[in-house]
Amino acid sequence: MSENTVDQLPLLINDILATKNDVELNNVLVDLDNVLFNDQYPLLIEAVPLDKRFAVWSHLNIDIQRITFIQVKTETRLWLVDSLSDEQCFELLAEIDLEELLEIAEALPDRFLTYAIKQLDESQKALYQQAQQYDDNELGHNLDYDYVRISEKLKVSSAKRLVYKGLNNYTEEFYTVNKQGILTGVVNIHTLLNADDSALLSDLIESDFLKLTANTDIDDASEALILSEKMSLPVCDESGLFMGRFTFASAYYIKEADAAKKLNQSGGLNKDEDLFSTVWQSAKNRGVWLGINLITAFLASGVIGLFEVTLQQVVLLAVLMPVVASMGGISGSQTLTLIVRGLALGQITEANLKALLIKELKVGLTNGIIWSVIIGGFTYLWFNDLGISLVLGVAILGNLIAAAASGVLIPSILNRMNIDPALSGAVLLTTVTDVVGFLVFLGLGSWFLL
Repeated sequence: MSENTVDQLPLLINDILATKNDVELNNVLVDLDNVLFNDQYPLLIEAVPLDKRFAVWSHLNIDIQRITFIQVKTETRLWLVDSLSDEQCFELLAEIDLEELLEIAEALPDRFLTYAIKQLDESQKALYQQAQQYDDNELGHNLDYDYVRISEKLKVSSAKRLVYKGLNNYTEEFYTVNKQGILTGVVNIHTLLNADDSALLSDLIESDFLKLTANTDIDDASEALILSEKMSLPVCDESGLFMGRFTFASAYYIKEADAAKKLNQSGGLNKDEDLFSTVWQSAKNRGVWLGINLITAFLASGVIGLFEVTLQQVVLLAVLMPVVASMGGISGSQTLTLIVRGLALGQITEANLKALLIKELKVGLTNGIIWSVIIGGFTYLWFNDLGISLVLGVAILGNLIAAAASGVLIPSILNRMNIDPALSGAVLLTTVTDVVGFLVFLGLGSWFLL
């Protein structure tokens, strides 16, 4: 495989889309299995329009198809299920492992899920049923079972033989359990290898160790693992029974997926939306967000409508309205970004929220004074109207203070209500700055200019 494989994906997409017939397409897809890294094939499938997608899929060997089927977005996987025969889908699921099945189970039609479960051995079926007792956002549903669990009664020599046989990825510790399966401690691999063979394993057990519980939120568990600087952490149920482990790879994947989800949601997108979903499906996915924006837009328009007579008599107010809204929106967005980041990092608490609000209000006041003078002065030079300039300056000052307060309070309140402020905060903030800005600007205009 070429050292420049990462760069091949966009080139391959361009070549595929440039083909004009099946012959040209087949020529491009020759030796497709050796062009990309395995993790890039799902990206390729999702980047190709539906009319050529099946041809690309058909040129992949069965092993890459299986990997791709697991890794593509839910919408793309459902497209594959609809496009392939049942026999082809069964073949894709014939060698699925437990972790892969848990990842896609919720998005599989019942007949395929039943088939996939039957392919598991008895121990895996038991683990699958165990995982199903937890929601998919709980740690118990997302465990890794490639660990080494040993009896605390073993000798060091016996434990070393397990090391010599080879360790699974992300293994830096053995987990020790008693006869009841209760987790009793961990044994560091380096400590084990340096110990005398005749010693007892119990002498090496660290009883003071970090563990996670199965009902922990998966995002909180990911944060805890990353902060621990461990490659993996053991997971127990509420009674202390050892269940599995949570690895750094899983934490990284979850963090990456969460970031992608928030990026999509900030624009009103479904995290599983296919690039080439049908027009109706994409329109439906985004319609709710457009509806929310429409409501907030009508609210701002309603405020403007209250001052219809004022706008008819003082037309310059209509010309300058966007300045008020824009300044408030930008200022509020800066504060909102700061607060959302602080909440995500755990830096903002009830104890420091008041001090932070006061600080941001002072920033809003300072910027408000500076920019109201600058904008008011520029407006006076432009229109030679002192009244308009004063009204605009005061409105800018008031809106920047309101934006600062909203930028702190809105995400804090949303976070307390368990609503993601990164998703809803910007819409609410824009509504507040628009409404307050127009209300102050047009209200002052009605009062002083008529």
